[in-house]
Amino acid sequence: MTQPPQTIRRTKEEVNALIKEFQQNESPSAQEKLVHQYTPLIASLARKYSKGKYSHEDLMQVGMIGLLVALRRFDDSFGRAFETFLFPTVIGEMKRYLRDKTWSVHVPRRIKELWPKVKTAADELTNQHQRSPKIQEIADYLEISEEEVLEAMEMGKSYQAASVDQPTETGSDGSTVTPLDIIGTTDKGYEQVDRKLLFESVLHILSEREKQIIQYIFVENKSQRETGELLGISQMHVSRLQKKLIEKLRKELGSNGFSR
Repeated sequence: MTQPPQTIRRTKEEVNALIKEFQQNESPSAQEKLVHQYTPLIASLARKYSKGKYSHEDLMQVGMIGLLVALRRFDDSFGRAFETFLFPTVIGEMKRYLRDKTWSVHVPRRIKELWPKVKTAADELTNQHQRSPKIQEIADYLEISEEEVLEAMEMGKSYQAASVDQPTETGSDGSTVTPLDIIGTTDKGYEQVDRKLLFESVLHILSEREKQIIQYIFVENKSQRETGELLGISQMHVSRLQKKLIEKLRKELGSNGFSR
């Protein structure tokens, strides 16, 4: 297997020359050298901001996009090193990704921006007072209203949704259950009961022979020939009676406001 080349440490002037070559000529060679040089730095920032909660690979991709953005926008005429421009550009891309793409549900942008501040303020006040801060203390710390703090904290619960397949221990014996096991589902039996009651409510319009045909054909699943033999009539007669009773039931249901 081919080993990846060792990262080459380049001077500020060498880096600027490669960036200029990339900006002016879209040089694939210059881009490859710069990407290879700064990939370890991007990986380090991705690890810092993922913290095991978010996809490291996703943040790596976002960071690489930030690197390409920085390469296109960098202007060495200001006399600063490329790294001083790269850091805030990549970090800004990662923070925007975490703010806009990692919420489980859609929330207003102001909440996305406020929630991290509320979390940070709560942590700092906890360290300062050695206890959990009150809502009013967080509001005073951030110079916002208590309602805004409460709204951000409530919306913050939607940052990451729990999986319905995540097991939860339910007893001392180590038995587990998932939310999917206990979440209710639609019981089709209710619909079947409704249909049965609806059907029974219109049976009174049928003759005894028509009711027998329904019993034999639709309940006992007999053929028209078998039904005719039981009733002492021909299969053709059974077919005509079946069509007639179905039409009678359809009209009765329609007159009662039911189309099906």
